[in-house]
Amino acid sequence: MRSEPAALYSTVSSQFIQDWLLALKQLCAEDHYAYLLQRSDLPIVHGTPHGRVTLDQIVCLYQLAAVETGDEMMGLWSRPIRSRALQHLLTSIRESTSLPSALYRFSTFWNLLLDDHQFELIETEDTITLRLIPQNNCPPQRFGHMLILKLAHGLLSWLARHEVPLRAVDFVFERPSFDEDYALIFPASVGFSANATAIHFETAALGPVQIRSTNDLDRFLENAPRDWIFTRSQEHTQSLRVRAYLSQSTWEDAHLVGAAEALHMTPRTLIRRLEADGTSFQSIKDALRRDIAIRRLQVGEKSIEAIAQDVGFASAASFHKAFQRWTGATPNSYRRRNRISV
Repeated sequence: MRSEPAALYSTVSSQFIQDWLLALKQLCAEDHYAYLLQRSDLPIVHGTPHGRVTLDQIVCLYQLAAVETGDEMMGLWSRPIRSRALQHLLTSIRESTSLPSALYRFSTFWNLLLDDHQFELIETEDTITLRLIPQNNCPPQRFGHMLILKLAHGLLSWLARHEVPLRAVDFVFERPSFDEDYALIFPASVGFSANATAIHFETAALGPVQIRSTNDLDRFLENAPRDWIFTRSQEHTQSLRVRAYLSQSTWEDAHLVGAAEALHMTPRTLIRRLEADGTSFQSIKDALRRDIAIRRLQVGEKSIEAIAQDVGFASAASFHKAFQRWTGATPNSYRRRNRISV
């Protein structure tokens, strides 16, 4: 039913990036901050603070903010990360002979730059864990913790030339109300209120690196974070597997029983496992419909009525109500503001 990459259909809540916006606001003059929001066309600019944020908007804000602030981590850590730091990081890890050694280089690099946190690499017989240890009593910056772990995962996947599977991800902060957004970032179970923020890899999954050229490195930096911020895996959690099933089904066939059969379990077992992921079948289905509708309003020339039909609504009126509930905007106004070229 859908042929575009899964990441194009992913959106996160505005709350997910709120810590990032607060950090930027403290770092920028008021007019510069307003410029960043306007250029990125975030929902808050249009009076919809609870709207959805797309990959394109995240990439735009990231690339503008890194230049505008002179900090490649955009105020997320106590010490600014100066221009070209990420280039030096990539140059260093590109010389690694294995993914575990790349993780070691990643940790030592950041330990030279960060004042308020230090990385610790822990190896057991079957697991390698990268832990972020606070050096003072500063509260955790949720978006900063997410981004630096995702950067580690993204760099390893870049070196391996495939998305490296994860065993688990933990965050030291409490479970936020937007916890479901993390499933679109990390292809693993995500825990909260942990002793430390950490990302866990299975040792067996961390093999040799693939040679990366200088051109590859330049493209990675130029596209950042487009190539690595959203997970492309559809296999590592039950919720992602259900989303993948739905993305290949017609809406008439998109029901719980069919998903359970496709995943070789009973409906009751699937319900229980989705509850363990903090979600439900209907929530995953609604989220996918929302994200597909957002993407199709951004690109293409289909009418609102046709898009409503594409995502399984019996009428355009029902679609209008649902879309306003999802984004705070009507489909027509969203399309006018967010049209992009592809």
